[in-house]
Amino acid sequence: MKKHALALLLALLLLLAPALSAGCAPDGGDGETSPTPDEAGQTPAGSVEGAAEKDKIVIGGVRSQSGVYALFDETAFGPIYRMWAGEVNADGGIYVEEYGKKLPVELIIYDDKSEMDTMTRLYEKLILEDKVDLLLPPVSTAALFAAAQIANQHDYLLIGAEGAAVSIKENIESYPGFFCTLNFSDTQVPALTEVLTEGGIESAFIVYIEDLHGMEYSQAAVPAFEAAGIEIKGNVSVPPDIGDMTPIINSAKNSGAQAFLMFAYPDQNFLAVSQAKELGYNPDVFFIGSGGSFDSCKLALGGDEGVEGIMTWGAWNEKSSDAAAEFAERFREFNAGDDTVFADWWGHLPYYVSVQVLQQAIERAGTLDNKVLREYIAENKFDTVMGEAWFENHMLAAECYLGNVGQWQNGVYEVIDVGGNRTAEPVIPKSAWK
Repeated sequence: MKKHALALLLALLLLLAPALSAGCAPDGGDGETSPTPDEAGQTPAGSVEGAAEKDKIVIGGVRSQSGVYALFDETAFGPIYRMWAGEVNADGGIYVEEYGKKLPVELIIYDDKSEMDTMTRLYEKLILEDKVDLLLPPVSTAALFAAAQIANQHDYLLIGAEGAAVSIKENIESYPGFFCTLNFSDTQVPALTEVLTEGGIESAFIVYIEDLHGMEYSQAAVPAFEAAGIEIKGNVSVPPDIGDMTPIINSAKNSGAQAFLMFAYPDQNFLAVSQAKELGYNPDVFFIGSGGSFDSCKLALGGDEGVEGIMTWGAWNEKSSDAAAEFAERFREFNAGDDTVFADWWGHLPYYVSVQVLQQAIERAGTLDNKVLREYIAENKFDTVMGEAWFENHMLAAECYLGNVGQWQNGVYEVIDVGGNRTAEPVIPKSAWK
């Protein structure tokens, strides 16, 4: 996986042509990861003890460790669940009252190779054959939605990480064991609209990827901007495999729009930045979506100066709270020496909240019974790195987030939401590209 991450980042540096790797994770022929007996306790599938012999908590997940979504497991939720499991086991495990002792965590992680069919098949295997105690979520909104249905069918609890959407929110009542922790267009688009309005932006050019994520953000942004008096001078879709955005960048430049907004994934977002620099396109606001909040974004785009002034989704930083600062320090210490793991100033706090909620629910309810745990989570509040956290209609309450919009300023990812969460004033217009 380390080779994959480095290869992907190098590819992004080389004009950011999509670099898709489909076979770089160790594989046992059925999508399983090969044995990695590390401090996080991650191993391939094995037998799960009965209640009388219970000596560990087996948690299973199907993650994209190769293929087009591998960057997310390497950079987003992946480092978080591995860090959490390592911390839990270093402390002797999680105390479960029904067994009268602390139980260490063992992870069974299968690689779905970024394939939906493989993902669903391997979740069935985790539940029916491996009989895991608990589940971890898959990568991407679409995969999360599909996994929620499988978990519901088998009465399993599933707390989501990388993924959230209005479509999930609209159907979430059908899945009583499913919870979402990541903020999305519901809270982010209104926050961005406030930032743009405050900054005197009167026109915008929107580009979005042709998938659920891109369409949702575009469909939310257009009416929100128009209601705020921001003229839409372009609303263009692009395919995931786009290799040249020159015509679109030129159209945006010729439109005279003050703000350029790219609602897409890292490959497309980083390509847009690189080609905007080449074409000398420097609007007052340059906004990109997923990947823009990763520290690895700086590596891909030329360091601190290369990302200066770019806005993106998020957001939190070490100034957000003492708990956030302490978490960031622990994250750096846990991953010290691993040059493939970078901080994510959008998702890492909500992702860590998901495993904190899981652990606290087990300790307080005193059981591994998924039905009991899901009821406890739905009805209670938790002490987390984001402060007190709770769910409303199975979605993490909007008040829990430390920010929705960020901007790179002098190498720091600042929270620029209007209001008390702001860690720095937004810079509008942004400085010239360097």
